[in-house]
Amino acid sequence: MTIPPARHTRRALFIALSMLTLGAAAADQAKHAKSSPSTAPVEIANPLVGTAPLDKQELIGNAPPPGEPVYTGMTTPGASLPQSATEAAPVNINADLGFATGVPVAYDYNRPAMIGFSGGGSTYGARGAPIVAPIVGDWTVPPDYLTSYYDKKTEKASPGYYAVDLATFHTKAELTATQWTSLMRFTFPQSHRSNVVINLRRAGGDVEVVDDHTVRGQAASGKRDRDTDGPYFVAEFSRPFTSFGTFHSEVMMKGEGLGREDVQAGRRKISGDYAGAYLTFDTKAGEQVVVRIAHGHSAEEADQRLKAQDSDTDFDRVHAKAREKWAELFSRVQVEGGTAKQRMLFYSTLYHSFASPRMIARKGEHYTDSQGQDKVADYDHYGPVPYWDTGRNQIALLMLMQPTVVQDIMRSELDRARERGYMNTSFHGDHAVFMYDGAWQRGIDFDYNAAYEYLRKNATDPKGPRGYLAEYDKQGWISDEIPDGNPSPPHAGGKAGVATTLEYAWDDHALADFARRLGKTDDAAMFEKRAANYRNVFDPSVGFMRGRTADGKWISPFDPGEPYYNFMMKEGSGWSTLWLVPHDVQGLMDLLGGRDKFNAKLDAFFSTPYAPKGICRDCTGLIGQYVQGNQPDQQAAYLYAWSGEPWKTQELTRRILAEMYGSDSTGYGYPGMDDQGSTSSWYVLSAMGFYPVDPSRPEYILGSPLFDRVRLTLGNGKVLEIVARNNSDTNKYIQSATLNGKPWTKPWFSHADVVNGATLVLTMGPKPNKTWGSDPHDAPPSMTTAKN
Repeated sequence: MTIPPARHTRRALFIALSMLTLGAAAADQAKHAKSSPSTAPVEIANPLVGTAPLDKQELIGNAPPPGEPVYTGMTTPGASLPQSATEAAPVNINADLGFATGVPVAYDYNRPAMIGFSGGGSTYGARGAPIVAPIVGDWTVPPDYLTSYYDKKTEKASPGYYAVDLATFHTKAELTATQWTSLMRFTFPQSHRSNVVINLRRAGGDVEVVDDHTVRGQAASGKRDRDTDGPYFVAEFSRPFTSFGTFHSEVMMKGEGLGREDVQAGRRKISGDYAGAYLTFDTKAGEQVVVRIAHGHSAEEADQRLKAQDSDTDFDRVHAKAREKWAELFSRVQVEGGTAKQRMLFYSTLYHSFASPRMIARKGEHYTDSQGQDKVADYDHYGPVPYWDTGRNQIALLMLMQPTVVQDIMRSELDRARERGYMNTSFHGDHAVFMYDGAWQRGIDFDYNAAYEYLRKNATDPKGPRGYLAEYDKQGWISDEIPDGNPSPPHAGGKAGVATTLEYAWDDHALADFARRLGKTDDAAMFEKRAANYRNVFDPSVGFMRGRTADGKWISPFDPGEPYYNFMMKEGSGWSTLWLVPHDVQGLMDLLGGRDKFNAKLDAFFSTPYAPKGICRDCTGLIGQYVQGNQPDQQAAYLYAWSGEPWKTQELTRRILAEMYGSDSTGYGYPGMDDQGSTSSWYVLSAMGFYPVDPSRPEYILGSPLFDRVRLTLGNGKVLEIVARNNSDTNKYIQSATLNGKPWTKPWFSHADVVNGATLVLTMGPKPNKTWGSDPHDAPPSMTTAKN
């Protein structure tokens, strides 16, 4: 928490207590509200959802470590468009000095002081630059930001808009955005010293005051893929400023506080750490200043984007257009029934589901490719997909709603592969193949043969992005080294040998299907054989996936309840990692001893108390050993569809939806972090009643829909309608089902079953129907064929 000056201590305490009261009141209001189901979704969605942490101890386990906050969803309440290229967002965490969560996040709902606002489009707003701060009176040189207390009851967030009253400065701040520009409107009090301070982040760069209404600059650091909007910026003001100056702070200087400040009135150019400018306006009460910011990979590109066709200068008109854009998207998913809070959470998570990938250029626009070359887009270009995060669920949601967007995303990834020689991988595993194979199986047209060249190269070239590939290919598994002294977990170093083996096997199964479709039978056989490599890290003596040393011995000691970051597992425990075989659930069931033992193990997973010695920051949102707040086991609740007990999936998904989202005092809490739309997409899909356990496959596994009726308009204009009769919080179990009027006994359906429009009717009841969906012949497909 930001610590206020001593003279503000009482005020800070008052505001903090007010925040708690208001948060509780908001949660209570959301819980009991009776708003009409016919309320427009754009009115319901609240981008503040996901900016707060869960607060019940049983849900957060032993996280966080001392001195750190519990993870929020790390979403942003800022203004943006779907797959936006930029974002106007509030900043209340000074990430330049440190970020306790280990992730550079810009905003936490519970922080009471605002630093400023970011107009950048980085994945996480704490990297966005410049920071723009309206300050009345005195101001200070960053990193000693002069912050403002803000009244939570004045904070408003809706799709494409954010507003807050900065109480310290008696100034209202409003944000909105176009595809390429961020707009910030500041309503000032009467003052001769209404300032707008605009600065780059810690690494600094160059800033220039061009004339009496324009500032431009270039950030010294940035990664082309991470910051798709580029390091150059231009900021245009709606009215001339009366005076100006520039500054920077030498952060490496010691003995003078945090650094040595260099501030000079009237100077136009400055370079260095925290380089910035201050612009002063003489305002009457209620007068407004609008700042419009665009970014680019060159000064010319930033200017071009500032003058782009939709880069309007009228704040209210831009806000209205952003709202219309979101309203059109939301209109494609209509829900009836459920509570007001459930509908709010549904459209809020749907909003966050479109956080990535970010647009780089629309067709016909100039853009800078990954090699720094200027090009003209011949289709809509998008930034890299965070596959480990969103490839499991969000991409499948986009395939349902926006298949033409997915086509352009695939073209963008393929073009980057051509430039670099390999397909993008993203963090861990090699999951681009999930998107390509999943799209092919869902009938999305593409040059799949061209994509296969790079997908195959990723999977076969030891110099490529698959780490430890030679070891994996030679022996069928990846070893781990026992760290010196064998310290208690979590051990941050290591090869994540178990998890990497499992994820490569999953990738290889999708590649085998891909090769088979292209008629490459030898490749298909090779990858299908490798898809069974997960068995090589299963230790039958303990019943878990377990690490092995280079000589093949099982790593000991081994505690499946301990969370490991990279030692054997990847951000998960042995319990979590056990279920990371989505492509061969039947094969995993056989390893565990058949249906009954599989179900007993899965039951134990959801009931064994979580009590590790090590702390996993990501591991919040707990049911037993299950962790909703991190990716490795988010599909686990749906695995009962293979083992003949789908009613347990129905019960668990309802419980996860109810407990892990918005169950805190603010009503905005998330488990773990959203990871660019991943955790949000889990909610959206599960609330509709189905989930793609293996996104490279065309099957969706049924859960228990929250709503009485869902009408999902597919990308081809056809409608998938899911009707839940007699649905309620109590009546969460499927008694029977029909698909297009015919009896349906499978606890899953295929994309082919619904792609031309379909009506799935589920009759719900208060007790499980343990025979529906339980027949082994009704289980979803798996790499291994079930034994009769």
